[in-house]
Amino acid sequence: MRRNHTKNTRGKIIAAAWKLFYEQGYEDTTVDEIIAEARTSKGSFYHYFKGKDALLSTLSNLFDEKYEELMDEIDPAMSSYEKLLYLNNELFSMIENSIAIDLLARLLSTQLVTRGEKSLLDRSRLYYRLLNKIILEGQELGELRKDLSVGEIVKAYAICERSFLYDWCISGGEYSLRTYSQKMLPIFLADFRVAGNTGI
Repeated sequence: MRRNHTKNTRGKIIAAAWKLFYEQGYEDTTVDEIIAEARTSKGSFYHYFKGKDALLSTLSNLFDEKYEELMDEIDPAMSSYEKLLYLNNELFSMIENSIAIDLLARLLSTQLVTRGEKSLLDRSRLYYRLLNKIILEGQELGELRKDLSVGEIVKAYAICERSFLYDWCISGGEYSLRTYSQKMLPIFLADFRVAGNTGI
């Protein structure tokens, strides 16, 4: 029970922070406002985070929460290829509609220079576990090629998604991230599909 409470408290703080960051900007959001929005205490906040800056690395947690929601919504009848496209479309829609591009850029830049934990590469994340599951199923059903390991395909897919995010940030969001990915991701994934298998 305590573990669930602990997880919920940290999760509420993260959700509250990113909601406020999007609505009023990172610089104009205070720790006190985050605490009020999360309906928690100052002691609880500082138990999990040293300060506001520490919340920047939690964006990957927000992504994983979205994946957790999608796991319940995804149609099990979809092929592995369709599931990957669906997850990408839903995540990139969320990013475009609720994550300020300057904060996404900050997260990506910190991942380049940090010497410690790189949250986007954390293989214990739900993101990687879900990708592993979908790709393994795709190989077992003959939808995806088997001459590459599950890990190799997962890594390539993750690199592709990150490259879209980096370019979108570098371009200042001058195009729709979701629309661009909808057009280009199928081209990228085509090489991983078994020839002649439409996945439908």
